Amino acid sequence: MLAGSGEPLFYATWDNAVFIHYESKPLALQKCVPFTLDLFEGRAFVSVVAFTLGRMRPRRGGRISEWLFKPIASHPFFNLRTYVQHKGEHGIYFMAEWLSNRLSVALGPPTFGLPYHHGRLHYKNGAINGQVQGRVQAKEGSFSYQAAVASESLAECESGSLTEFLLERYTAFTGASGRRKFFRAWHEPWPQVATEIEVTDSDLLSTTGDWWPTARLHSSNYSPGVNVWMGWPHSVVN
Repeated sequence: MLAGSGEPLFYATWDNAVFIHYESKPLALQKCVPFTLDLFEGRAFVSVVAFTLGRMRPRRGGRISEWLFKPIASHPFFNLRTYVQHKGEHGIYFMAEWLSNRLSVALGPPTFGLPYHHGRLHYKNGAINGQVQGRVQAKEGSFSYQAAVASESLAECESGSLTEFLLERYTAFTGASGRRKFFRAWHEPWPQVATEIEVTDSDLLSTTGDWWPTARLHSSNYSPGVNVWMGWPHSVVN
């Protein structure tokens, strides 16, 4: 983990993650993003990630600080992200995020510059009987999916592959309210498997920018999750 003094800030788990990847035309996508796109062989991608944050707590402070974080420690997330680079560092850029915890929605933009929105998130991502499914409902629209998962085939991403490019990212750039920030995270490589995804409702994504009319569904992956170290927010230096 590339980190300064005092990092990581938090420990947590990211559980039962479903990654759904779209390919978009680079020129259309770049207009929606304040950082330089990171392309894979000249191709641009946007991913949605449906997962559950678990037991987030500060690295320092022991049981007392963990108890104080209980109200925001565990809840589902729905992230819309693309792939960017800044000064040689490759990462993701959060275009929009929906979550069900209203306190977190209030805290995310001023602290980490995260583009949080409130929504109702309903996931069954535990790969029970080889199936996952989820639905997000927000004032901006809705999104729903279902997928078949062969969880016995979990493996790390192949080095140099598109899957590694899409999943293994350890820097997050943000820009809510014009506050360009970044933070870093560290975890073991995602144990993942490709899924047969069916997106049954995607009108939520149509509200997120001009990238959407050029987008096509590309692929998807499932992971049971990872343990994570999360770093402090830092201001982006131009």
